[in-house]
Amino acid sequence: MIDRAQYTPGEAFGAELKKGGEKWTLILVRELRHSPERVWEALTDPVQLREWAPFEAEGNLGIAGATVTLTWVGTGTPVQTTVTRADAPEVLEVGDMRWELEPSGGGTRLTLWHNIDRRFVAWGAAGWHICFDVLDRLLAGTPIGRIAGANATKSGWQRLVGEYAKQFGSG
Repeated sequence: MIDRAQYTPGEAFGAELKKGGEKWTLILVRELRHSPERVWEALTDPVQLREWAPFEAEGNLGIAGATVTLTWVGTGTPVQTTVTRADAPEVLEVGDMRWELEPSGGGTRLTLWHNIDRRFVAWGAAGWHICFDVLDRLLAGTPIGRIAGANATKSGWQRLVGEYAKQFGSG
């Protein structure tokens, strides 16, 4: 495993907002060098999620109709949610998140829609940015371990929050 202390995120990019009500929709797009099938497995398998995602999942997220408990890193509060759609390896809907995977240049274009409290959209964008970097390294076979919660604040998260806030017109 590469030393996590060596990780520095790049500049904020690939994010937009759809505004409305208390929860806004954060939309993040990433190009990954890995097949949709590999990315799908990393999105749904609880063992792989523990390596990169900002939450723990008690159960496989790839089964439509399944009730799964998610515990977001840093909160410790378990939340039961339902997998409302699991069309492997194209669309996954779990709670307030929707993932789309499209083949793209030998890899995958991953798009995440996350309904999030409008006060925390820049925080969410920064956190997902780091998680996607960790996901890409995990899939490439060079894992650096999950960087979420308090670990993210030591890994460039605060800089990213400012950059995303500026992009969203709130900074």
